[in-house]
Amino acid sequence: MSGKRQKRRQIALTFGEKSRRVESIEAAAGTESPAGTDRLMEEVCEAKNVRKALKKVQANKGAPGVDGMTVEQLSGFLRKHWPTIRDRLLDGSYEPKPVLKVEIPKPSGGTRQLGIPCVLDRFVQQAVMQVLQERWDSTFSERSYGFRPGRSAHQAVAQAQQYVAEGYEHVVDIDLEKFFDRVNHDMLMARVAKRVTDKRLLRLLRAFLKSGIMDGGLVSPPEEEGVPQGGPLSPLLSNLFLDDLDRELERRGHRFVRYADDCNVYVRSERAGHRVMETIKRYLGKKLKLKVNEKKSKVARANQVKFLGFKIIRSRKGPKRGIAKESLERFKRRVRELTGRSRGRSLDHLIEELSKYLAGWRGYYGHCETPKVLRDLDSWIRRRLRSYAWEQWATFPRRKTKLIGLGIRPGTASHMAWRGCSERGPWHMSRTKAMHQALDNRFFREHGLVSLVAT
Repeated sequence: MSGKRQKRRQIALTFGEKSRRVESIEAAAGTESPAGTDRLMEEVCEAKNVRKALKKVQANKGAPGVDGMTVEQLSGFLRKHWPTIRDRLLDGSYEPKPVLKVEIPKPSGGTRQLGIPCVLDRFVQQAVMQVLQERWDSTFSERSYGFRPGRSAHQAVAQAQQYVAEGYEHVVDIDLEKFFDRVNHDMLMARVAKRVTDKRLLRLLRAFLKSGIMDGGLVSPPEEEGVPQGGPLSPLLSNLFLDDLDRELERRGHRFVRYADDCNVYVRSERAGHRVMETIKRYLGKKLKLKVNEKKSKVARANQVKFLGFKIIRSRKGPKRGIAKESLERFKRRVRELTGRSRGRSLDHLIEELSKYLAGWRGYYGHCETPKVLRDLDSWIRRRLRSYAWEQWATFPRRKTKLIGLGIRPGTASHMAWRGCSERGPWHMSRTKAMHQALDNRFFREHGLVSLVAT
């Protein structure tokens, strides 16, 4: 045996343990590179791929599934059981567990049903997704932006903005009714089978689709439709299924942007928009067995349509990215919850908690081109915090002492404290000159408040 092969055997470890079979070890270590799609399961089980999948699942965290295993327990479980799990994947006998039904509120009202796979199944799905995505992603449409490496919602909005700048100012806003619940399994698997010949992988994918949903301790019987939201494979499979729609829109020469099941087509006139809407509805119903939500779908000007939380607004210098009204209302509602005057937290703790939310929100909506909106929100947030502080100080002596400690003259502090106790409420007092001086912008910066305006 050559020294090189002996070295391969020494380093061919899977989660720190040697396999019982040299062939399986070498396959897991990546010494085999299947030429076709009939040995994709070997790529799924390759050591580098499964380590990457484990890190991704651990980074995503998430709740336990039906078996109660946590993300923190997954690594130890795999160190002990990975050889057996790999053998089941390679011989096609792996059986996923039912997904756990979870309902979460939608920003627009109502609830969205998620199916949370158990942690081990999430790990397997992630490993499968990585292999398939590497092969499939380059074949998808350039106008598909959702859940694809190197693509983002910001890029999708920028593309929409470009279409409007070119004169396509009317939008066919297509909302698919319960898309993830209506995907036909046979139609989806037929599209997968055109790209994959590995029967073990085909069986595994169908098993994930038919694993059932546990709700209240009872498992529902397998359905012929639906891709549970909550697993790593769902976004990739949805992109594969809707790639037919993308190709049809391209064939017709339409300008469009799709992000997951959110699709907008840009046309020059309202009349053209209604014509396109009708033809797309017929195509979706006949070819993909999908239904358009009549209440949420519409033809309108770009500045009247929300797309991924943004809207394209007119200006003298051309169309700009603005924040949709619904997004602003949702933001204010959350800030009101965080700064509610009855929460009983110190101002410093409140600012710390609020800043985490503001940082994430700015990371997404800071992409807008309407800085005045962000400045106005900053000003409103500081007023909320001044109002919160005034309410917390509560009594005449405490308010007077706090104001003096923050640099307000004693006479002014005494007058302010008296007014606040006898005449005016916290919201009114938050606008006074003295409160602006006491809790000025520098005070909030020094205490770590995140600004929505990039500095």
